Amino acid sequence: MNNLLIETTYFGIVLSLSTYWLAVQIRKRWSYPIFNPLLMSALFSIMILYVLNIDFQTYNQGAQMITYLLTPATVCLAIPLYKQTQILMKHFSAILISLLCGCFMGLISIVILCFLLKASETLLCSLMPKSITTAIAIGVSELIGGQSTITVGVVILTGIFGAMIAKSIFKIFHIHHPVARGLALGNSAHAIGTAKAIEFGEIEAAMSSLSIVISGVLTVFLVPMIIQLIV
Repeated sequence: MNNLLIETTYFGIVLSLSTYWLAVQIRKRWSYPIFNPLLMSALFSIMILYVLNIDFQTYNQGAQMITYLLTPATVCLAIPLYKQTQILMKHFSAILISLLCGCFMGLISIVILCFLLKASETLLCSLMPKSITTAIAIGVSELIGGQSTITVGVVILTGIFGAMIAKSIFKIFHIHHPVARGLALGNSAHAIGTAKAIEFGEIEAAMSSLSIVISGVLTVFLVPMIIQLIV
């Protein structure tokens, strides 16, 4: 099967898009948080690859075309932010402080957990950029000596989990302000959280987009400093 598909350049992208389309249809039918399209499509893809005995390298030959679109897709998130410039300037101080605190506590929590669980240095470095978008997380992970494959998996799981529990968390803690919701989603669940923020409204989407950018920049600066102090 692998030899046959090696010559089919677009197998990976066709499989990815097909499984995602199927997952979206399931989500439309049953709108439970567990039926997250990204999670479901990933599970479908893994099942198909396993059943057909297709290795990852063969699949990734075509699927890597989607990876190339990560960076321009992230840049496009600036569009809703541009539309909400006035709100950004009005809450600038609160936004900056909240994102700085969110990034710092997110990194420190990883350090504490890895210390308690006696995780290896490589695993620690791989987990540190878990809350920023994949395009930036891969570069940060490789810079500090982490495994990019682990980082990508953790980033995706973090985003999916954040998007799944967001509505419940907002309800439990009575978080109703659109700026607070958007910043929380972007800072904790990056691009997947932003996709969820779009469902809440334009302000949430804009603030989540802003959070991705600033959180990414802050993480790039903070992670090497923290690693140097503890390793």
